[in-house]
Amino acid sequence: MREALARAARRVTPAGGRRPLGIALLATALLGMGPCGPIAGGRLPGPDATPPNDWSIANDAEAVPRCAVEVRPDAPHSVTVNCMSWQGRLFVSCSECAPKRWSGFALDDPRGRVRVGESVYPVAFSRVVVPAELDAVWEARARKLDKEPGPRPIEWWTFELTARRPAAPEES
Repeated sequence: MREALARAARRVTPAGGRRPLGIALLATALLGMGPCGPIAGGRLPGPDATPPNDWSIANDAEAVPRCAVEVRPDAPHSVTVNCMSWQGRLFVSCSECAPKRWSGFALDDPRGRVRVGESVYPVAFSRVVVPAELDAVWEARARKLDKEPGPRPIEWWTFELTARRPAAPEES
């Protein structure tokens, strides 16, 4: 893990030898905060908010370019992913998702959290497997990204995120 973080820090080192971005990425990853760019993180910072009834805000590419998801609540793992709304429902996706750690964690335990914009919500992950629904969400993704949808790759996965009740505050 540390070797991967060091390689990432070297890749973002600007000419002149200073490493402010690399150091910030490394510190974020080591402190176990949320994800930072391509580097996975731990627990998403912030309290749980009450999820909205309509997730259409996720389609606003300026306000919500991507979402961060947190899986495996007992040892949080978070990543940044594409997110979109279809019929007011929230979806996250990834290409070539099968070998990715976060998707396996979501399949093993559906409890998680998602950051949409500045808020963090408790959610449950459910992998979508119905082809017509996959196609509809693929098209919603393309609209958000202002791209032609083209054919949906077979290795593209999507998960629907549904509201969970926020966790009760811990007592001291």
